[in-house]
Amino acid sequence: MLSRLMSGSSRSLEREYSCTVRLLDDSEYTCTIQRDAKGQYLFDLLCHHLNLLEKDYFGIRFVDPDKQRHWLEFTKSVVKQLRSQPPFTMCFRVKFYPADPAALKEEITRYLVFLQIKRDLYHGRLLCKTSDAALLAAYILQAEIGDYDPGKHPEGYSSKFQFFPKHSEKLEKKIAEIHKTELSGQTPATSELNFLRKAQTLETYGVDPHPCKDVSGNAAFLAFTPFGFVVLQGNKRVHFIKWNEVTKLKFEGKTFYLYVSQKEEKKIILTYFAPTPEACKHLWKCGIENQAFYKLEKSSQVRTVSSSNLFFKGSRFRYSGRVAKEVMESSAKIKREPPEIHRAGMVPSRSCPSITHGPRLSSVPRTRRRAVHISIMEGLESLRDSAHSTPVRSSSHGDTFLPHVRSSRADSNERVAVIADEAYSPADSVLPTPVAEHSLELMLLSRQINGATCSIEEEKESEASTPTAAEVEALGGELRALCQGHGGPEQEQVNKFVLSVLRLLLVTMGLLFVLLLLLIILTESDLDIAFFRDIRQTPEFEQFHYQYFCPLRRWFACKIRSVVSLLIDT
Repeated sequence: MLSRLMSGSSRSLEREYSCTVRLLDDSEYTCTIQRDAKGQYLFDLLCHHLNLLEKDYFGIRFVDPDKQRHWLEFTKSVVKQLRSQPPFTMCFRVKFYPADPAALKEEITRYLVFLQIKRDLYHGRLLCKTSDAALLAAYILQAEIGDYDPGKHPEGYSSKFQFFPKHSEKLEKKIAEIHKTELSGQTPATSELNFLRKAQTLETYGVDPHPCKDVSGNAAFLAFTPFGFVVLQGNKRVHFIKWNEVTKLKFEGKTFYLYVSQKEEKKIILTYFAPTPEACKHLWKCGIENQAFYKLEKSSQVRTVSSSNLFFKGSRFRYSGRVAKEVMESSAKIKREPPEIHRAGMVPSRSCPSITHGPRLSSVPRTRRRAVHISIMEGLESLRDSAHSTPVRSSSHGDTFLPHVRSSRADSNERVAVIADEAYSPADSVLPTPVAEHSLELMLLSRQINGATCSIEEEKESEASTPTAAEVEALGGELRALCQGHGGPEQEQVNKFVLSVLRLLLVTMGLLFVLLLLLIILTESDLDIAFFRDIRQTPEFEQFHYQYFCPLRRWFACKIRSVVSLLIDT
């Protein structure tokens, strides 16, 4: 009896797993889940812990053993999705940015969105012009330390906060000036609300960048926002497609397709290449979820989406959850006392170190930065300017859409807009995605050319290490060889076309072989099956048999006898 109890308890322990979820204020929540627990169960535990009701905007992100990021699916088992050894580590993040964060019902929800956008600002995902950056940082300063006090805040006090991937002395002075003169008297809640209102107006608000390449091999960042699909290159937003213009999202291997239908233009297809097939599938799933959340009126309109083609089964995915309109209607019905908010304040933070915990973190040493810069520049000098429009394929003609896009740039700023004073390069936010060696060099080159420092401190969800100067120099030589001899996306497209043709030929030959086999069975075999008997008794089959098949069989038999006799004679 005792042994049974012990074995039963050991089996129950084996079915339980420890999970650690890192929250937006950098604290951690630890719990235990069963082996078959769904993602929804873990998410509900987190929301209960946070006292959060407007929870549809948030999600749980994790990194698989191959360093690929994923959003936890709430309808599937947590253990089966993570595919790693326990204890499991995940992150609680904003998944769907509210179109108007100031319109959120509860202050606790606005505070969590504020923490996410502050994190985006620090990691380079939210990029803006210098004037906007100073105002956003001043709002953060006011929310965290309150009004300026000469006795508590000595000269240069703003330099001890790390708001952005890099700082300049001029920017720090501007931040302190705004904090001293314009924000006095604002409570933390008011400062956070003003921060959200300002951040919402920026071109990169709500951007979770996916590194890709366009059909010409130029580096780009793809993202889905509350308002549509965007493409960022250099310091410009080169494409903005509203959700009602997106007709289809599809991927094949590492290739991502976006089908667009616009009133004033023909139907077009934007084509991009992700670093890996897994990254491309993640991009596709994010697009499906964002389109359903922001575009649909009701969750009952959600349909299962497939990436399959005519001959091969692809991935199937269905968004599970409420859409934005339903979330807003549900939030309006919330009636409770506002929950107490425990702001991080003076607690040390990876995303914004506190003023009481020493100076900001130093960047990479100058000698190492110079070595990285020189080694990459030798192989990629021709790729220095990347702020251009992305070529687009026309679905009706197959030619590029580039000339029209370039000619319309001067007439309208709706499609091409300058987003910042420097190039968009959110390297910290994309490190968990595995990239090829030449893709890593392109990322580092973009940061060095535009004056951005190397990573100050990676998010804990990223486990990728930064290469040394010697490694980068070695990679630079390999990259030069790649740039000279690599066919690029065009060659990849040709290969895929050839493979598609071969697949079509194989399928056609297979169908013909099956039909021929069935014909031989019908005409030559004595199988007395009801299905075959009914076919043989039809007038059409009898006519075919006597007028076509029998003469053809006699002709083949004559040819075979003549060949055999010729071989015997020789």
